[in-house]
Amino acid sequence: MKKVLLIYGGVSPEHEVSCKSAKAIIKNIDIHKFQLDCVYITLNNEWLYKKQKINNIIEFVKKYDVVFPIIHGINGEDGKLQGMFELFNIKYVGSKLGASYICLDKEKTKQILNYYQIPQVPFQIYHKKQKLSIPFPIIVKPANGGSSIGINIAKNNKEYQKAIKEALKYDKKIIIEKYIKAQELECAILEDKNIIVSEIGEIITDNKFYDYNTKYQNNNATTKLVADIPKNIKKQIKKYAKIVFKLLELKGLARIDFFYDKNNNKIYLNEINTLPGFTPISMYPKLLTTRKISYKKLITKLIENA
Repeated sequence: MKKVLLIYGGVSPEHEVSCKSAKAIIKNIDIHKFQLDCVYITLNNEWLYKKQKINNIIEFVKKYDVVFPIIHGINGEDGKLQGMFELFNIKYVGSKLGASYICLDKEKTKQILNYYQIPQVPFQIYHKKQKLSIPFPIIVKPANGGSSIGINIAKNNKEYQKAIKEALKYDKKIIIEKYIKAQELECAILEDKNIIVSEIGEIITDNKFYDYNTKYQNNNATTKLVADIPKNIKKQIKKYAKIVFKLLELKGLARIDFFYDKNNNKIYLNEINTLPGFTPISMYPKLLTTRKISYKKLITKLIENA
């Protein structure tokens, strides 16, 4: 029986989401195949096992066959944790250091995708003395982060300044994108013997975009596991998702998000999540049920393939 260590919590603004993901994994892991222990990382970066502080983290972690880090955002999804595991030859679920770093930093991701001509909405990096080159309305977001934290729409200069101030609370680097009215689509990928690509799911919300409150607090969005889009668009999105997964050398799992502007019949890649949410409402595990992979089976595959 494999000894598995689930690490959750962390210092990022996505701490609460990580805790919800961990709770769902604990509930669904196959206890007949895996012996599970958990380490909780506090917002002060203390590593706790059964509420006791761990003195030698490396020696503690090395006792396990596989680590499942479900820490979203900085210090968990940006390559730092992955680098530590690799340095000490510790097996873990998810992408390696390089891919994790690139995908959390939206600027780096966009630069690479631009080079390979993967379609994206117009964007620029915020600099205090540089003029805004994208016409309103725009989306302002922290470059390193997820769960839609710190993201706002600005329709004029006053709202733009306010959105920049909010985003700077979460990151020093800010991405500005052209806001487009589009369907928000998500695609789940699981690396097994082959790369498994889910159906294309859709997020439908009354808000102008799928923000943090809608995702995790109000929970008033509607999700479709099979999006209402043309077949050729679905096929193209799946193709892009698979290309990007291979191109960026992702490993194990990913959720890749897209926009579809049906008025202009255009697809745009939105972002890549190397450690997507595993909460009860998260799209990643739900989407893989379209490939007849249950939550429990998904966790089993991720651990066994680490």
